[in-house]
Amino acid sequence: MIGYIIAGIIVVVVIVLILWFVGIYNKYFSLKNSSEATLGQIKVAMKKRLDMIEQLLGSVKSYAGFEKETLESVTKMRASVGTAGVGDLNSIQAESASVLGRLFAVMENYPDLKTSETVKTLMTSVKDLEDEIARQRYTFNNISQQYNTMLQTIPSNIIGNMLHMTKLDYLEFEDENLDKAPKISF
Repeated sequence: MIGYIIAGIIVVVVIVLILWFVGIYNKYFSLKNSSEATLGQIKVAMKKRLDMIEQLLGSVKSYAGFEKETLESVTKMRASVGTAGVGDLNSIQAESASVLGRLFAVMENYPDLKTSETVKTLMTSVKDLEDEIARQRYTFNNISQQYNTMLQTIPSNIIGNMLHMTKLDYLEFEDENLDKAPKISF
């Protein structure tokens, strides 16, 4: 009789451990999939943003001799967003913010350009995309924090190590003050 009770307790403990393992396993992959989906949304927003920058460059080109290299750079950045990792997105963000800052500075020198309806619309679109990217970045970093915390805390780290999980990187875009005119060299 005692043998059956001990066997029953062992079966219950094994079932609880299996359910616990499955729960943590599912949580890891839920967070990982959420981070990948959010990163995909960031990439889409960054591509849209670079499209808007290209259109702004087209509008500004007629007012100031904006370098051909700048347009080529934006086109190259846009093409690389789709395959970019977290670190690459950080550098693409910094480079595109620099281009956008130079565009703002050029527009300051041409008041009639700032009043152009096309430019106003594009600037509003860029601002909306900046806000969307910031929201998505915040979400991505929160998901990454939850995932990384699970990897570093007991008992979920045991399962994470068994599954060879690695930490997720954070998106660390530099929040530049785009209202401040950068130095321009043509």
